[in-house]
Amino acid sequence: MIRPFEHGGNIYRHTGDRPVLDYSANINPLGLAGGVRAAIAAHLDDVVHYPDPDCTALREALSQFYRIPADAIIPGNGAAELLYLYFHHFHFCRVCIPVPAFSEYERAARSAGSEIVYAYLDPDKAFQPDLAAIERQAEGADCIVLGNPNNPTGNLIRRQELIPFIERAASRGQCVIVDESFLDFRNDRTAFTVADFASRSGHVFVIHSLTKFYALPGLRLGFGIAPATVIQGLMEQTDVWHVNTLAQIAGIAALRETEYQQISCKMVAEEGERMRQELSRISGVTVCPPSVNFLLCHIRETGMTAAVLAGQMQEQGILIRDCSNYPGLTPYYIRLAVRGREENDYVVRTMKVCLKNKIE
Repeated sequence: MIRPFEHGGNIYRHTGDRPVLDYSANINPLGLAGGVRAAIAAHLDDVVHYPDPDCTALREALSQFYRIPADAIIPGNGAAELLYLYFHHFHFCRVCIPVPAFSEYERAARSAGSEIVYAYLDPDKAFQPDLAAIERQAEGADCIVLGNPNNPTGNLIRRQELIPFIERAASRGQCVIVDESFLDFRNDRTAFTVADFASRSGHVFVIHSLTKFYALPGLRLGFGIAPATVIQGLMEQTDVWHVNTLAQIAGIAALRETEYQQISCKMVAEEGERMRQELSRISGVTVCPPSVNFLLCHIRETGMTAAVLAGQMQEQGILIRDCSNYPGLTPYYIRLAVRGREENDYVVRTMKVCLKNKIE
């Protein structure tokens, strides 16, 4: 049975003779960029030294790439670490989470003693966030958490809507966390990011992952953005060497990979839409429009639950994300990563076979 805070990407539970094709985790299908691989290899001997506790070179590289002051940036051992750090720093009494959403929002908030309030997104509106409705449901909360784009739905909130929302929340004494971990997959990220605003406003904390876009989940690397005074307070509560040497090196190298960045965005956009069209041709499958490198699918009309389909796909060596444990979703939702064309075609064909008996 799937656990409340279980994630995709756990390939270690699925050992056997057959290689595992992991569609349960949303990682860049291009894998490690050549320059990143070379940088890691060149600095292997540096692991005999402690990492730079201030992440000076990494913060400067992030500052230049995202055009954010370096003192407004805190690197982390993945974006998830920064969630925990922020919640334990501020100790919010009540946290509002529009759902469905990434489960670590709730887990991190609960670990700091916060009460959770759900704001349910409307499936009849493809889960598109209604900011006015979220404000009403967040009444009495100290903090609101938004994924932009949201995981697992892929929905986006434009910057021009999000900044006034944050300002209204601030006027009520509420903080807002905005998770922009998947925005690098979009060429138009500037239309959605509030990173620059977060560097000036003490009421918003932007978190960002580098592990997804640059295929570094095993190294763990992310960063947060807030005014320098907030960042200093957060850094005083971290483990001194919480970002390892190779992660820092990989992050600096990754930000230089401009061709990789362009190819990744183009490939994911094209393959995501093509995959949506192919999946939508399967009787009983409804696919939410993709915005980044994953697709949320509703399969109730096939007569099969997500758990059963995930089990059958696993038997074929493919891991998909059973979304039954997401608050706000029924047991009939699955999430699929977007990978290369040949792999995507194979996954679609396998899904058709697994659903064939139910469809007929």
